[in-house]
Amino acid sequence: MSQQPASTSSRQIYWPSVITVISAAILIGAEVFGAAFAGGWALAILFGLNDTSAHILQAVLFGLGVLIMVAFIRGAQRIEPFFRRG
Repeated sequence: MSQQPASTSSRQIYWPSVITVISAAILIGAEVFGAAFAGGWALAILFGLNDTSAHILQAVLFGLGVLIMVAFIRGAQRIEPFFRRG
């Protein structure tokens, strides 16, 4: 069995990229979750749903918003790496 040598370079957080991605996530998250709430409310009225069904629809759209935000963060991290070799 061969052992791999210990890594001599350390990873450092690259703060400008982290701050950029977090700032964009806050802005986009506000839009996504606001649209999920308002969209669920509007669709509930359009389809004549009761309050419980409206809340369920909003929760489903909120969950979709979470998936969108996770995909955004992963994509942004590929473009703006959070770590660099130091």
